[in-house]
Amino acid sequence: MRGAEQPVLGPVVRGLVLRPWRAADAGALVAAAGDPAIRKWNLLTVADLTAAELRIARMSERWRSGTGAVWALAPADGGEVVGLAGWNDVDLAGGSAEIVYWLLPPARGRGLAVPVVERLTRWAFDDLGLHRLRLCHSVSNEPSCRVASKAGYTYEGTMRGALLHEDGWHDQHLHAVVRGDVRNRHCSSGR
Repeated sequence: MRGAEQPVLGPVVRGLVLRPWRAADAGALVAAAGDPAIRKWNLLTVADLTAAELRIARMSERWRSGTGAVWALAPADGGEVVGLAGWNDVDLAGGSAEIVYWLLPPARGRGLAVPVVERLTRWAFDDLGLHRLRLCHSVSNEPSCRVASKAGYTYEGTMRGALLHEDGWHDQHLHAVVRGDVRNRHCSSGR
């Protein structure tokens, strides 16, 4: 990552690519921060365009430092951003990272999350050489549980009081995939 340009990955699905965020995408971050579903499950606080531009600049800094890799999900033809996906807590020496993602309302229900997670998983294994990848979500976030399962991430357990959301502390499901895994069992409701 260090010294290399963040690549465009795609096409991922239905003419959409994963590309680096640009300052011109700040409006999409502001819209995401204002979306109740995104706010419910993600730690995204962006008050205005200036704050969004600073956040985008931090994404670039994290790429350059090798600690994060976050992309905008957008049409290959240059249309509006419809989501975010990437890797937080990248540990190149330790071979691990945690995937994060969200979709804006027009992109939801179109089957986009699973292929995006699958594409980023391949990239993390093939291009970064990572060994273990995590996907964590609130136990109440059943759609993310389904995404994890469909994308081949094995349910490993529940982390109690693991993340402070807007409405308080949430237990989180921990899913993971290790290099060489085959598709494993599915997360079931009620775990």
